[in-house]
Amino acid sequence: MKKLYLLLLLPFVLSAQSFLISNIPLPQTYIQNLDPYPCDDECLQEYLDKGMIFSFLAHSNMGLDDFTLEQERRAHLATLQILPNTMNKKLRIALLLPYKKIGRYATSTTNAAFAYLMSKNKAFELKTYKIEDESHESILKALLDIKKDDFSYVIAPLTQKGEDILSKINPKINIYFPTINKKDADTTSKFLFYGGIDYRAQSNLLLKEAVSPLVIFHDKSKIGNILTNYQEKKFKESNSTNEPNRVVTFTIPRRTTNLERQLKENEDIIEGSFFVNTPIIKTGMIMSQLTLYDTNATNVLSTQTNYNPLLLSMTQYQDRNMMIIANSITNHNDVIIETNALLGNDIVYDWINYTTTVGMDFFFSQLNASKREYDIEIIDNQMIYPIELIRPSVSRFIPYTISTK
Repeated sequence: MKKLYLLLLLPFVLSAQSFLISNIPLPQTYIQNLDPYPCDDECLQEYLDKGMIFSFLAHSNMGLDDFTLEQERRAHLATLQILPNTMNKKLRIALLLPYKKIGRYATSTTNAAFAYLMSKNKAFELKTYKIEDESHESILKALLDIKKDDFSYVIAPLTQKGEDILSKINPKINIYFPTINKKDADTTSKFLFYGGIDYRAQSNLLLKEAVSPLVIFHDKSKIGNILTNYQEKKFKESNSTNEPNRVVTFTIPRRTTNLERQLKENEDIIEGSFFVNTPIIKTGMIMSQLTLYDTNATNVLSTQTNYNPLLLSMTQYQDRNMMIIANSITNHNDVIIETNALLGNDIVYDWINYTTTVGMDFFFSQLNASKREYDIEIIDNQMIYPIELIRPSVSRFIPYTISTK
């Protein structure tokens, strides 16, 4: 069965000057059953001339409520188009999505890419190529399909494994990885671009605020182990006195909820700096127990991982008032933020959605010979994001004044 999804776009919503979310109703979705009367190209053009967006869902027995990007394997590749009456050359960008590996980001990065193109009010085609895994065979087949369909620009939110395989294939297609920093890649290809945030650079800036002993909490994830090893080595090397900097590390298993053994009456960590390389929920648990067990922390340090408004609601102010967070989401475009919000998407705090948007902006400027909305420096095919230090106050994040030491 073929179904046609039609969304009527209200022009005045996208061109509104106010940078506040308006109370105008969201665009409506119309479902057109094309069986047994197929809609030909002439029929589709009538809808397009009305400024509608369309996508096909073919041969699916699942209900609309059950359909998600991750679950519907038998659907045709979704093609989203917006065709205003006043158009230039259509912009064509592909998305390479390992939907099982990146989970919800398969949907949110698609929304981020779509929202960016919607905000530009130009003709575009955004096509997704889903792969079930990041095997060499799956990635190669998808790349061949992308090349066959004549796409020259691809957004690929892959994991490190997927990037390793793709870079070894070395396709002559412009590909942007919003999830990977080039410091973790091994390639000299001029076609591969990287948008991942630099956690090492963030750690370097945060370690300038650290005092000895440095107490590092981390989970068992790959990034947790990498950052912990890096921070320990860097902090020990930064010592400028005869007495060496001390580092204490604690691995926090996923199910651990009580840190009494690590924290209670532990003189080795009193008045130290605490670095949390943990997800937001685990971080909240750690910070509350730093207060509970009277560690008298000098400060609590965190990279981008804990730049999340959830931190403000799940912790008490007394537990977080000494926290310092490194943040690289510093460039904001209100129109693009609002367009994402219409799709239920966040690019203000979610760094992968943000870096996807930055990559879309870079490719858009290349395709359209236009000025970039996100004026972020690119060195050796890597986005170099500014880093600011902030701290969570009573109800929001505010700038942190960097010490002069």
